[in-house]
Order: sequence, then C-alpha cells, then structure tokens
Amino acid sequence: MRVLVTGVAGFIGYTLSQRLLARGDEVVGIDNVNDYYQVSLKRDRVAGLVAAGGNRFSFHEVDFADNAALTKALDGIQIDRVVHLGAQAGVRYSIENPHAYVQSNLVGHVNLLELSRHRGVEHMVYASSSSVYGGNTKLPFAVEDRCDHPVSLYAATKKADELMSETYAHLYRLPLTGLRFFTVYGPWGRPDMMMWIFTKAILAGKPIPVFNQGEMYRDFTYVDDIVSGVIACLDNPPPDDGLEKAGGSLKPHRLYNIGNNKSEHLMKVVGLLEQECGRKAEIDFQPMQPGDVPATYADITAIQNDLGYAPTTSIEVGVPNFVRWYKEYHGV
Repeated sequence: MRVLVTGVAGFIGYTLSQRLLARGDEVVGIDNVNDYYQVSLKRDRVAGLVAAGGNRFSFHEVDFADNAALTKALDGIQIDRVVHLGAQAGVRYSIENPHAYVQSNLVGHVNLLELSRHRGVEHMVYASSSSVYGGNTKLPFAVEDRCDHPVSLYAATKKADELMSETYAHLYRLPLTGLRFFTVYGPWGRPDMMMWIFTKAILAGKPIPVFNQGEMYRDFTYVDDIVSGVIACLDNPPPDDGLEKAGGSLKPHRLYNIGNNKSEHLMKVVGLLEQECGRKAEIDFQPMQPGDVPATYADITAIQNDLGYAPTTSIEVGVPNFVRWYKEYHGV
C-alpha cells in the first residue's frame, strides 16, 4: 500500500511513517519544514525515514496549503490512502499568528480533501484535536459531546476541518476518519510541548512555567499508542452503509478520540521528570493561559469497540522513555 503522509517531518508523522515502512508499505511524505520549531530536528527525522525506507520512502518539501505546488509535487504518483497530519500546531501560538492557522489548517485541509476526491483515494485519515471540546466541563470527553464553543482559533480550525470532511463524505462519499488526539508525547517529540520544555529546563537548572498554579490535568498519550490507533483506522475505512458512525455521521465519516483514557495531574508528571532527570524542578507557578483548558480526559469507547484500540503505555513508562531519548539526542 502506498500512503501519503502529510507533516511527515513532524512528531507523529515521523513515528507513523517508521511503523508503516517497517511493515512494508510505501510512504510518500510531504512537509514544508517550516521554522515553527527547530528545523534541524525535522531534518533529522526525514533522514531517519530515508535510512529506514530506502526506495519505499520519498520526500517532497512542499506546502500543502499551496494547491498548485502540491498538485505539481504529486503529479503522476499513485496514492492509495492518505494520513493528513500536517497542520499549524499549538494553541497559544494561534493567538499570536492567526493567519498561519487559516492557511495551513483550513486551506490546507481543503486541498487534501480535493486531492483525495480527485485521486479516488480509498480512505483519508486526518488529525483533529482534543481542543475541539473547548470549555466542556463534562469529563471524560466523548465523541458524541457538542463541540460548539472552542476557546482558541486552533481549536476552531480543527472543528472546521471535521465539518468540511463531513461535507466531502456526503457529497463525494469519500471515506474519512478524524482523530481527536490527546496530549501526545514521547521520543522525537516537539520542542514547543510541555514534556520537552520541562525536561530542558530541569536539566539546565532553570525554572519551569506551571500554569493554573499546577491544577492541570491531561490525558497524556504515548506516541506509540497514538500510532497504533492511526494505523488501525487507516486499515479500516468507514463503510458507506447509511448507519450511524462514531461521532454521529450517517456518511462514510467517523470521529474518534485517541487518548490514554486516564487524566493525570500535571504535578505527578513533573515528579516523574524530576526522578528521571535526577534533580528537583524549580517551579514558576503562573495563572491559566488564554486559550487553555484545565483538564482533558478521553473517552475512547468508540475506537475500542470499533477497532479494538487499547493504549498500553503508562506515564510511569513513557516519561522516562522520553527523557532518555532527550538526553541521548542532545548528548547530555
């Protein structure tokens, strides 16, 4: 199977592509390698995929929000299925730079929907986010819950992606699966995410910023568990049978939460980081940040029932794995 993976130089895209290549698939990777965070990390990921995949991996440095460039880059390349992970990420950055989110997350998503429609793609799996639940106070978050009150532009773009996908499933019967990811972490993670920021600061003896005075809960999900869920979805397109799917659609369009199904207190994770780093953290308690939410917690019943998804990595295992990778990657 030949799979187009957008955001292939990103955290989840890289880990997914490694798994696809390991099982014998071909991967066509797209990424614009922007400087939202250090480009060298993205280049190292791509190099790892080239080494792992040989002639079964091809990389195209292109911005999928530029439809002409996207079309040209993929001209003549047969694509069976798509995993659209590329996006402008980050809740807080969406407050500073809203136009980047409109281009990448809205225009870019339509471009991938159009490409999939015109190419007759068998199935497109795309990244949504737990942020679509916004200010919901009912925990755990279930795919059946209303998601009409996003608290960041990033969340609003992800909800819009789900709505546009429903339209394409209706008009063109394009099989689509949207995945609401919950706080992904692990080796090769992103420098703008909490796990990396805290590890870097603790090892350097610098203070870590802890928001909402530490009263934060997150459904921390190890990247290998996330990828297992993505592949289970990729291999099982939603049927066009007129029956109601996860998320409520009667079209060939499903929505799933992918999380660890356990909401952990932030300070527990800080304790695990301190233990693995071998030093205490200097904590800078701060108020809640605009666009943030105090708690996330995934109800994964739908994907469990449909596809047998079952995360296996606790934070007691996953956090030390990340810190060990971080030290090795940086030579510390």
